[in-house]
Amino acid sequence: MQTQTQNGRFSPHLPNKRLEKLTAWGRASSSVAYVYRPGNTEQLAELFELARQTGRTVGFRAGGNSYGDAPANSENIIVSLARMNRILDWNPENGRLCVEPGVTLQRVWEYTLGDGWWPAICTGTMKTTMGGCAAMNTHGKNAWKVGHFGDHVYEFDLMLPSGEIITCSRQQNSDLFHAAIGGFGMLGCFTSLTLQLKRVYSGLLHVEALTRPTLHDTFTYFDEHLHDSDYLVGWLDAFATGSQLGRSELHRGVLLAPGDDPAPEQTLRLESQRLPDAIMGILPNSILWRFQRPFWNNLGMRFVNLGKFSAARLRDGSSYRQPHALFHFLLDHFDWDKPFGPGGLIQYQPFIPAANAEAAFSEMLRLCQRRGLPNYLSVLKRHRPDDFLISYGLDGYSMAMDFRLTSSNREDVVKLTRELDEIVLGANGRFYLAKDSTLRPAIARAYLGEDTIAQFRTLKQRCDPDNLIQTNLWRRVFSL
Repeated sequence: MQTQTQNGRFSPHLPNKRLEKLTAWGRASSSVAYVYRPGNTEQLAELFELARQTGRTVGFRAGGNSYGDAPANSENIIVSLARMNRILDWNPENGRLCVEPGVTLQRVWEYTLGDGWWPAICTGTMKTTMGGCAAMNTHGKNAWKVGHFGDHVYEFDLMLPSGEIITCSRQQNSDLFHAAIGGFGMLGCFTSLTLQLKRVYSGLLHVEALTRPTLHDTFTYFDEHLHDSDYLVGWLDAFATGSQLGRSELHRGVLLAPGDDPAPEQTLRLESQRLPDAIMGILPNSILWRFQRPFWNNLGMRFVNLGKFSAARLRDGSSYRQPHALFHFLLDHFDWDKPFGPGGLIQYQPFIPAANAEAAFSEMLRLCQRRGLPNYLSVLKRHRPDDFLISYGLDGYSMAMDFRLTSSNREDVVKLTRELDEIVLGANGRFYLAKDSTLRPAIARAYLGEDTIAQFRTLKQRCDPDNLIQTNLWRRVFSL
């Protein structure tokens, strides 16, 4: 029996046993797809051919940590890269690591830390994969200082839908190098990536924690400490109003120099990096969300944010040494998505030039409050431009905002993002596809520019002339 697929072709059924429901990390959306898990490049090439023979399209998924529909491909084929997870080569002399795309950030740092090397870029969870990080060009708390993930990719191998594998670097096939990184998986599939890690001389960071009473004071602190910090991140109380709008708790991290740690052989051991599995050694992190959920509403979160800021003021100005893993991977402390309930969450993360950021973020925080839709978590970071084609990088700031979705507010939240889009564009801002759930084609054209999108389409036509690689994100934002 044959069925007509979305591209109009008639093709045999794919086996129903391959059908799986895949949920976005934020749990606000899900899709059903035919899921295959290749273990090597030969099997990967066979899946491209299977898609061609059956008239299906192919999307890639590894860790599944994107908040929205970047790794979704409804009623078509999803290639999970989780089994392509080998470390292919490691040079502890120069910190260069070659991995398959399914290798997680956790696997990287656990493999290299004992030799005195740490990932140059860390996402908020160690569950992200190197293929996913390259496809979305992820960033960390040091983006203004060392750039984004792609800035630390030495080279990669990319399999095209034809089965051909192309090596790309800044010197070889440089146009594909700069387009595939950040190209959300639309040009081909990474089969190996060579990364440059960062030398560390201790398993600890020097951390300073402090508060600032207003958004203006928060920006002032960032500006004053960009030169003497290795990491900077700010939490904003999105419920604070009036003169306290944008009050914050800030964390500044500084890498230890050689000799600062009296026992680096101990702190560089994996045992020194383990995240605690219970709050105060009593309440298991795995069930913490059950106690949080009753407070995950506008009234409850107003008090949660107030309590967090008040507690932060009590330790204002404190400094301490903290393991790298504990500093970076806050999303792994507990299941952040679960307290949001069955509707899940979406994250909206705009990037605004430094000159416009304070005014734009103030306007956005006030708008959310006026609409009765304050975001439950706001995180501020500093950034710099990059040279990749599909780029969110700029000399400015980002503010990540987590919105709870319910059956009654979903439509209102989407309408709110439309208003936020206009503020971002008015401030010459940009958007981040790894977190996106609501971007529209007109907005993408406005911030990327018609020429950039045309250039990307030309490269896609060259690499994927049959348009075999697609995802829900591609069809929503970029498909003609």
